[in-house]
Amino acid sequence: MSRTTDPALVGLAQGWCALSALHGRIEAHVERALQEHHDLSVREFSVLDVLSRQHDGEGGHLRMNEVADAVVLSQSATTRLVNRLEERGLLTRYLCLTDRRGIYTDVTPAGRTLLEEARPTNTRALREALDEAATRPELAPLVAAVESLTSA
Repeated sequence: MSRTTDPALVGLAQGWCALSALHGRIEAHVERALQEHHDLSVREFSVLDVLSRQHDGEGGHLRMNEVADAVVLSQSATTRLVNRLEERGLLTRYLCLTDRRGIYTDVTPAGRTLLEEARPTNTRALREALDEAATRPELAPLVAAVESLTSA
């Protein structure tokens, strides 16, 4: 039996395609809702959300590479995104007091307000996308898996 007809590999590929389809559907639905109601992209929302969870204690601030990892973007794409959010007055940057090479990014009050306004939209759009996907037999098991994570 060749590797291309190995049932385990075929099943793995089908599972990956279903997961990719679910992700794409959810992201597109949430993107439309955030853009329409808050002029935010999914990535912008994610950066604001990740940065809003920082704290002032030891290890409380994220470096740019940690933000990039958290939102699954390259470091250069994350830097460009942070620049755009800073230009909009939603983020601010400052030098680390203990390491002058380090630059931290914080969410401004305007950014926090926008994030809090956008959270319900994000949640509602996510719920809508998951409910729609659950009606598709090939996606329903993945939706159930995602929903089980919230109870874990």
